[in-house]
Amino acid sequence: MKMPGAGSPPPVLGLAAVTAAMVPLVGGKAANLGELLSAGMPVPDGFCLTTDAYRQATAGDASVGDVTAVDTPAVDTTRAGGRLAEVHAALKATPDGDLPAFAALAGRARDMIRSAPVPAEVAAAVEQAYAALGDNVPVAVRSSATAEDLPSASFAGQQDTYLNVVGAAAVVEAVRNCWASLWTDRAVSYRASRGIDPAAVALAVVVQRMVDATAAGVLFTANPLTGRRHQAVIDASPGLGEAVVSGAVNPDHFVVDPLTGRVLERRLGDKRIAVRPIPGGGTRTLTLNNGAATACLTDKQAAELAALGRQVEEYFGSPQDIEWAIAGDGRLWLTQSRPITTLFPVPQRASGGEGTRVYLCFSLAQGLTRPLTPMGLAAFRLIASSVARAAHFDVPEPRKGPSPYAVAGQRIYLDLT
Repeated sequence: MKMPGAGSPPPVLGLAAVTAAMVPLVGGKAANLGELLSAGMPVPDGFCLTTDAYRQATAGDASVGDVTAVDTPAVDTTRAGGRLAEVHAALKATPDGDLPAFAALAGRARDMIRSAPVPAEVAAAVEQAYAALGDNVPVAVRSSATAEDLPSASFAGQQDTYLNVVGAAAVVEAVRNCWASLWTDRAVSYRASRGIDPAAVALAVVVQRMVDATAAGVLFTANPLTGRRHQAVIDASPGLGEAVVSGAVNPDHFVVDPLTGRVLERRLGDKRIAVRPIPGGGTRTLTLNNGAATACLTDKQAAELAALGRQVEEYFGSPQDIEWAIAGDGRLWLTQSRPITTLFPVPQRASGGEGTRVYLCFSLAQGLTRPLTPMGLAAFRLIASSVARAAHFDVPEPRKGPSPYAVAGQRIYLDLT
């Protein structure tokens, strides 16, 4: 096994040492958590195994496993990517939409990783970092892929998470299983549909102190249904947040004004189940009776969540999808933050004013229901500039259009404010 050189980063980094510039090394989830810590946000302590640790674990004999046994086109196998090189090459050669072939190759990759030993240096670093958290501290072991939690795409839930892991040996095993989950059938198909090179993707792993939550869930700092930027949407359920994130429970739903803290909408879910930690490790799912009788959050807690979410949004500069938990002592913790990728963009002007703006969709008014091409947008900017100048309006840069001109989602808007 090739050991890292003297100039290589360590296989394990404390979350407090992680920054946004380290995404290729620590993945999107860890990078965002490191940024939250640096901003003084309440994030559980922990550490991150880097993508170098993953590559070190998957390095080795490229001939391990008979990849060509899968019914896929013939490929030129290379040893450049270690054990998984043949899988990478076979995936590239597999036609889009061939789900059985993708699934077979994904299963082969998982088996390779699970059967390979965790490098001694990596295992020792994990054990040392875990011991620094305390004596047999319960932790959550979660994936942090290099193509995950990024503004351009959402890979949420495509790799595995292991909750309430106790003991150094169990943490190392959970790390190995996280590595293997980079190659779930769903994740492989999704990456292929986005044209992501399988050889370019690696997995870091985040290990964080568990929050024994009385309530947990997700927070959107903008309303994902209406697109309103000044509404926080909270889904909450008793116990660990896994029930909400996985969609296994019908949670309580709150819409909150983050500026005033006023609850604009409250809808109680039936909350029929709750995921709870088991002493000694693992989780169990409990059935709740009459879960819809009371809310699992007070209005004050919902307002505090919305205000904290607004701070996170301001720090990152864009609306966020946040996972959170409230501990038994009432303290609020953030366990994840990622950009919301489904919001329609806000119109952008070259020189827009402050405050609330009113825009007219000029494209729709002209019957243009589809996005315009870049050439079409450029042509409309020049036409609009010519019309504005003919009306004796000042247009300093015709290629950018007149001052009321704005673009969002490749559609033309006019600022009527």
